Amino acid sequence: MTLLQLDGLLFLGAFAAGLIGALTGLGGGAIIVPLLTLGFGVDIRYAIGASLVSVIATSSGAAAAYVKEGYTNLRVGMLLEVATTIGALSGAFVAAYVAPNVIAIIFGVVLLHAAWEGTRRHLDHIVHGAPDHLATVLKLDSTYPTSEGPEAYRVRHVPLGFGLMYVAGVLSGLLGIGSGVVKVLAMDRAMRLPFKVSTTTSNFMIGVTAAASAGLYLHRGYIEPGLALPTMLGVLCGALTGARALPGLKTRKLRLIFSVVVAAIAFEMLYNGFSGKI
Repeated sequence: MTLLQLDGLLFLGAFAAGLIGALTGLGGGAIIVPLLTLGFGVDIRYAIGASLVSVIATSSGAAAAYVKEGYTNLRVGMLLEVATTIGALSGAFVAAYVAPNVIAIIFGVVLLHAAWEGTRRHLDHIVHGAPDHLATVLKLDSTYPTSEGPEAYRVRHVPLGFGLMYVAGVLSGLLGIGSGVVKVLAMDRAMRLPFKVSTTTSNFMIGVTAAASAGLYLHRGYIEPGLALPTMLGVLCGALTGARALPGLKTRKLRLIFSVVVAAIAFEMLYNGFSGKI
């Protein structure tokens, strides 16, 4: 296989990862690492380095479009990013004391439940009941575009969502994985945001977390330009395509895509946990 052919395959695989990552809010990193390690035999440290650069590209590409179109809730994203960052630091600190394979198994079971929940029929959360006091004080309530015009929604259970974001950060620090799954679930289930708002806000948040981690990997020499460049370009193109496709997709279809991807990640986590590979 020539270098050009390899770059082409990397681009196509990364394009698919970016497309799915932009539509589901996972960022694509959860797909890039298995793709590079299992499909191309890349050392996992270099795969994670390329994945982090790609996640930044996904967030930059998709998030910019989502913000412009009015889907992303910037106030929610900036608030929850504080919890995720603190959680990531905590996870990195306790990583030396907790067996990662045990956490991976627990996380895999939780993801399987989340995937099953995603297949069930749910209506998007709109304005019902009294406003949440803390969400009102922080001015988190907003609207998002629909085919019938802007739809108002209210943010619920802010402390619970903040706590779940801390858990997302801890898992990311412990396992070296993206926490987009937990972020989407926390905003969708706990904080009662519409699913499209949850996925787009997750995309906005993921880039901030990945940027800090990418600096560390760059310092350690684990970002290889020849590997990261075609991967990043593929993910960026896929993310922009996903951002354009999102307004025309039904929420039900997005949930099904989310469930399939999350189930695949869950089985991978369980396999690696039980086999001691993580």
